[in-house]
Amino acid sequence: EKPYKCPVCGKGFSQSSALTTHRRIHGGKALPVYHGIPLPNPYQCAECGRSFSDRSSLIIHRRVHTGEKPHKCQECGKRFRDSSAIIRHQRIHTGEKPYECSQCGKTFRQSSSLVTH
Repeated sequence: EKPYKCPVCGKGFSQSSALTTHRRIHGGKALPVYHGIPLPNPYQCAECGRSFSDRSSLIIHRRVHTGEKPHKCQECGKRFRDSSAIIRHQRIHTGEKPYECSQCGKTFRQSSSLVTH
């Protein structure tokens, strides 16, 4: 049984701590709430039914289905679906590592790598 449901995507979890960890993948975006009750996301993908809280997230998601990758790296030509992905990618070329561990000082290109560390 998985009684703990993610209010963003609907995925179920058997432990509340697992849901808390999972919620990080949604970037901390909060759902609209009315009198303490989460409202459904109003922007739904016609292809797969996934819902989003804002129009721009739906537009970016649609690229999964269309294959569109409008953001091109000027250094190597690799293409990306959204601007945040190309920003992360470009750190490979620049060597930038903006995320630093406060305990040991080690730096990382992605915040997720710091969290894992």
